[in-house]
Amino acid sequence: MEENLLIREAKKRILILDGAMGTMIQAYKLGEKDYRSKRFENFESDLKGNNDLLSLTQPEIIKEIHSKYFAFGADLIETNTFNSNKISMADYGMEDLVYEINYESARIAKEVANEFTKKEPNKPRFVLGSIGPTTKTASLSPDVNNPGFRAVNFDQLAESYYEQAKALFHGGVDAFLVETIFDTLNAKAALFAISGLFEELGKEIPIMVSGTITDASGRTLSGQTAEAFLISMSHLPLFSIGFNCALGADQLRPYLQVISRESKFNISAHPNAGLPNAFGEYEQTPEEMAELIKEYLDLELINIIGGCCGTTPEHIQAIANVAKDYKPRQLMATKGN
Repeated sequence: MEENLLIREAKKRILILDGAMGTMIQAYKLGEKDYRSKRFENFESDLKGNNDLLSLTQPEIIKEIHSKYFAFGADLIETNTFNSNKISMADYGMEDLVYEINYESARIAKEVANEFTKKEPNKPRFVLGSIGPTTKTASLSPDVNNPGFRAVNFDQLAESYYEQAKALFHGGVDAFLVETIFDTLNAKAALFAISGLFEELGKEIPIMVSGTITDASGRTLSGQTAEAFLISMSHLPLFSIGFNCALGADQLRPYLQVISRESKFNISAHPNAGLPNAFGEYEQTPEEMAELIKEYLDLELINIIGGCCGTTPEHIQAIANVAKDYKPRQLMATKGN
């Protein structure tokens, strides 16, 4: 059986992931009317801020953002679907649009990827189906007065993730990225749904998972250390595991060192552009971020690197320029051979 192309490429070089979608969308200064377009001009809820909806109402903007990241050195782009699940879309009353948003987002991203691959066959481009954590957590109660209460259960999460994953798969993604994991039980529901989808389809694509260390305690929101997170996610043959969001590259490094030392999978990282200032803005320059990422490379920590909140195509370009001079981290099974 021929080896998956994405897996094959990861053995050759450090793969460059794109940067923030939200940061790029903000630069277009879109208003409520832009989010609605003609199709949703009479929709009952406010829609500004529902960035995933732009795949339906402003597809050319989403396509342009994907193109910029590829042009600035990315090998991998994420679909514009971070919140495209029934649980999150319920905030806008758009649960019925989940399949369409995911499918169209994947189709748009894959169209751009194919265009760049055609121009540079020796540098194939790939699309990752972005699967976010949803707006609810299965492990923690949102009510401090009722610690046993849960706003969502495992079955509800799995059903929501299944619909999203199925649409992304049909839209043509090359891999799934279950990302910004703050609650491992949520992520397990996603992996359960994806495994069920693979069984149903009789086909599989690589799975990436990326957790979030929420603060200086070194734990996820649901209380896991980096090592515990790795162990609890390693029951499937993942393509990669890593961390993203919440922290800048320098704060994230020690947690990447933990999982890089212990994991048999590829290691990914897409940190923020530093920590936000008092206004919630990210001020770390592309050059500053690239210098911090160089430390990852010198320590042989990673196989896949990109950016999260506050990062732009310029950040990705600076990171790509540094990473091109390094070989990817060797997987544990091949170390010392």
